[in-house]
Amino acid sequence: MTASTRAIELAHVAAKAADTRLGFDIVALDVSNNMPLTDIFLLVSGRNERMVLSIADEIEDAMRDIGQRTLRREGRREGRWVLLDFNDIVVHVFHEEERMFYGLERLWNDAPVVKLDIGADDAESADSAPDAQS
Repeated sequence: MTASTRAIELAHVAAKAADTRLGFDIVALDVSNNMPLTDIFLLVSGRNERMVLSIADEIEDAMRDIGQRTLRREGRREGRWVLLDFNDIVVHVFHEEERMFYGLERLWNDAPVVKLDIGADDAESADSAPDAQS
Protein backbone atom coordinates (compact mmCIF):
# COMPACT_ATOMS: atom_id res chain seq x y z
CA MET A 1 0.00 0.00 0.00
CA THR A 2 1.22 3.51 -0.74
CA ALA A 3 0.00 6.94 0.22
CA SER A 4 -3.16 8.11 -1.52
CA THR A 5 -3.08 10.75 -4.21
CA ARG A 6 -5.03 13.05 -1.88
CA ALA A 7 -2.45 12.61 0.89
CA ILE A 8 0.37 13.44 -1.51
CA GLU A 9 -1.49 16.56 -2.68
CA LEU A 10 -2.02 17.66 0.93
CA ALA A 11 1.65 17.06 1.73
CA HIS A 12 2.64 19.32 -1.17
CA VAL A 13 0.29 22.09 0.01
CA ALA A 14 1.58 21.85 3.58
CA ALA A 15 5.23 21.68 2.49
CA LYS A 16 4.88 24.76 0.28
CA ALA A 17 3.22 26.64 3.13
CA ALA A 18 6.04 25.65 5.50
CA ASP A 19 8.60 26.73 2.94
CA THR A 20 7.05 30.20 2.68
CA ARG A 21 7.64 30.64 6.41
CA LEU A 22 11.24 29.46 6.15
CA GLY A 23 10.60 25.97 7.45
CA PHE A 24 13.57 23.79 6.60
CA ASP A 25 14.57 20.14 6.37
CA ILE A 26 11.09 19.36 5.04
CA VAL A 27 10.55 15.61 4.65
CA ALA A 28 7.42 13.63 3.81
CA LEU A 29 7.37 9.99 4.91
CA ASP A 30 4.88 7.51 3.48
CA VAL A 31 3.77 5.68 6.65
CA SER A 32 0.70 4.07 5.05
CA ASN A 33 2.14 0.54 5.30
CA ASN A 34 2.69 0.77 9.05
CA MET A 35 0.16 3.34 10.24
CA PRO A 36 -3.53 2.62 9.63
CA LEU A 37 -4.64 6.10 10.73
CA THR A 38 -2.76 8.27 8.24
CA ASP A 39 -0.78 8.04 5.00
CA ILE A 40 1.97 10.64 5.37
CA PHE A 41 4.01 12.23 8.14
CA LEU A 42 5.32 15.62 7.06
CA LEU A 43 8.30 16.75 9.16
CA VAL A 44 9.38 20.39 9.22
CA SER A 45 11.93 22.24 11.34
CA GLY A 46 11.97 25.81 12.64
CA ARG A 47 14.86 27.61 14.31
CA ASN A 48 12.94 28.90 17.34
CA GLU A 49 9.54 28.72 19.04
CA ARG A 50 8.17 31.73 17.18
CA MET A 51 9.14 30.28 13.86
CA VAL A 52 7.60 26.91 14.74
CA LEU A 53 4.29 28.60 15.57
CA SER A 54 4.43 30.75 12.43
CA ILE A 55 5.04 27.70 10.25
CA ALA A 56 2.17 25.81 11.89
CA ASP A 57 -0.18 28.78 11.40
CA GLU A 58 0.76 29.08 7.72
CA ILE A 59 0.19 25.37 7.15
CA GLU A 60 -3.25 25.52 8.79
CA ASP A 61 -4.17 28.59 6.72
CA ALA A 62 -3.09 26.93 3.47
CA MET A 63 -5.00 23.76 4.29
CA ARG A 64 -8.09 25.74 5.23
CA ASP A 65 -7.86 27.57 1.88
CA ILE A 66 -8.26 24.24 0.06
CA GLY A 67 -11.09 23.09 2.32
CA GLN A 68 -9.06 20.75 4.54
CA ARG A 69 -9.81 21.23 8.21
CA THR A 70 -7.51 20.44 11.10
CA LEU A 71 -8.83 17.48 13.09
CA ARG A 72 -6.43 17.90 15.98
CA ARG A 73 -3.56 20.13 17.01
CA GLU A 74 -1.16 19.74 19.89
CA GLY A 75 1.89 21.57 21.23
CA ARG A 76 0.96 25.14 20.31
CA ARG A 77 1.46 26.46 23.82
CA GLU A 78 5.12 25.43 24.03
CA GLY A 79 6.06 25.98 20.39
CA ARG A 80 8.65 23.23 20.45
CA TRP A 81 6.75 20.47 18.60
CA VAL A 82 3.41 21.27 17.00
CA LEU A 83 1.40 18.34 15.67
CA LEU A 84 -1.33 19.06 13.11
CA ASP A 85 -3.62 16.18 12.16
CA PHE A 86 -5.37 16.52 8.79
CA ASN A 87 -6.47 12.86 8.67
CA ASP A 88 -4.64 11.85 5.46
CA ILE A 89 -1.46 13.53 6.67
CA VAL A 90 -0.04 14.43 10.06
CA VAL A 91 2.31 17.40 10.12
CA HIS A 92 5.04 17.64 12.75
CA VAL A 93 6.58 21.10 13.05
CA PHE A 94 9.63 20.85 15.28
CA HIS A 95 12.03 23.22 16.92
CA GLU A 96 15.29 21.96 15.42
CA GLU A 97 16.52 20.72 18.82
CA GLU A 98 13.37 18.65 19.41
CA ARG A 99 13.61 17.15 15.96
CA MET A 100 17.15 15.96 16.61
CA PHE A 101 16.22 14.64 20.07
CA TYR A 102 13.11 12.67 19.07
CA GLY A 103 14.45 11.53 15.70
CA LEU A 104 11.23 10.51 13.98
CA GLU A 105 13.23 9.83 10.82
CA ARG A 106 15.13 7.14 12.75
CA LEU A 107 11.90 5.63 14.08
CA TRP A 108 10.36 5.56 10.61
CA ASN A 109 13.55 4.77 8.67
CA ASP A 110 11.79 2.01 6.71
CA ALA A 111 9.11 4.41 5.41
CA PRO A 112 9.61 5.61 1.83
CA VAL A 113 10.24 9.32 1.39
CA VAL A 114 7.72 11.14 -0.78
CA LYS A 115 9.42 13.47 -3.26
CA LEU A 116 8.54 17.12 -2.69
CA ASP A 117 9.29 19.60 -5.47
CA ILE A 118 9.20 22.82 -3.48
CA GLY A 119 12.79 23.99 -3.77
CA ALA A 120 16.35 23.00 -4.46
CA ASP A 121 17.16 22.22 -0.80
CA ASP A 122 14.18 19.97 -0.14
CA ALA A 123 14.45 16.27 0.57
CA GLU A 124 14.19 13.93 -2.38
CA SER A 125 14.50 10.20 -2.26
CA ALA A 126 15.56 7.53 -4.67
CA ASP A 127 13.85 5.12 -2.25
CA SER A 128 10.38 6.54 -2.89
CA ALA A 129 7.75 4.13 -4.02
CA PRO A 130 6.83 4.90 -7.64
CA ASP A 131 3.16 5.41 -6.68
CA ALA A 132 4.12 7.86 -3.93
CA GLN A 133 5.84 10.33 -6.23
CA SER A 134 4.13 13.13 -8.04
